Amino acid sequence: MLFEFQNPTRLIFGAGVLKRLGKLTRAHGKRAMIVTGGGSIKRNGTYDRAIASLGAAGVTHVECTGVEPNPRITTVLHGAQMARDEKCDVIIALGGGSVMDAAKVMAAAVYYDGDPWDMIYHGQAAPHVPTRALPLITVPTLAATGSEMNAGAVITNEKTTVKSYVIADVMYPRVALVDPELTLTVPKDQTAYGVCDLITHVTESYFNGQDGTPLQDRFAEGVILTAMEWGPKAVANGNDLEARAQVQWASVVALNGWVQAGVEGGYPVHMIEHVISAHHDIAHGAGLAIVNPAWMRFAAKHRPARFVQFAQRIFGLQPKHAEDMECALSGIDKFEAFLRAIGCPTKLSEMKIGDALLQRYAQDTLRVTPDEKGRLPARPPMNEKDIVEILRSAL
Repeated sequence: MLFEFQNPTRLIFGAGVLKRLGKLTRAHGKRAMIVTGGGSIKRNGTYDRAIASLGAAGVTHVECTGVEPNPRITTVLHGAQMARDEKCDVIIALGGGSVMDAAKVMAAAVYYDGDPWDMIYHGQAAPHVPTRALPLITVPTLAATGSEMNAGAVITNEKTTVKSYVIADVMYPRVALVDPELTLTVPKDQTAYGVCDLITHVTESYFNGQDGTPLQDRFAEGVILTAMEWGPKAVANGNDLEARAQVQWASVVALNGWVQAGVEGGYPVHMIEHVISAHHDIAHGAGLAIVNPAWMRFAAKHRPARFVQFAQRIFGLQPKHAEDMECALSGIDKFEAFLRAIGCPTKLSEMKIGDALLQRYAQDTLRVTPDEKGRLPARPPMNEKDIVEILRSAL
């Protein structure tokens, strides 16, 4: 292994820590733009509590509301202009992963005179890499993406139906204020999708990364096992604060860089799902629940030993030998059954998606970040035919 690791985000975790928002924000600015989503935080009182904390600390605010579940580049442009016009010197993302992703790109777009879409990797020769951004404080209200403690964001261009990502050091949040109490009102389906999302973050690196990373393997397996133990409890009883806290912490660890350090794995499941949700605007976690098991069955044929390890360590299955394909597939079946049990879809047809555009989905996937041979980076790398095969198996 050869790698560098740094995560400058200050993490404050625990039930009730929302009350510290004002003082924490005041250390970075006096006028905040609060980025929010569809309005649930106002219905459940979270917004009022946040505003009260800011006011007590002498921080004034404006609100940029209405960020979509798959945040759009036009929304980012609107938010960046609002932050300029209102002379905001700090941004607060108060919501789920989409809100946090949009806020990150808004923070960077404030200092960029060009089109913010230039920052998003979508096959262009020279993406604009931001080097400056407003200070950002993330306050997640959903356990899923881990966006609160990393430098990445995923944005959709609704005109071109392209959904892709940007990663830049300046987009690391200054503070991640993670209060599990804020997730108590998340509906069952969104809770389940979040559990799938966080698990997929670690299975991506677990199955696609370099060999010789035993410690990271155990990190990944620990995240998966924790999510599988506490996720169903959070789905069954949304008021179970302990379950909510354990799932929330798992989602943070899944994508704050610990699991991925030294692994350098690709994200083929995410890349494929981004195209599906760009075209059909489905929930990201729901799309991952469909694509991940289908991809796993394809990849297991090329790397059975890795999937045997997954089956053995996660589900306690006993293989006949190191490359026991029957054992590998049984582990994938059990994983898919888990997703169904907590309420996730596992077939495209459940989302009313048919086979008419499978080739288009594959082509769009390969346009974003192909390798030197035009394939989707993964283990194994995939061409258009491979992606179509995976999606057809998920119908």
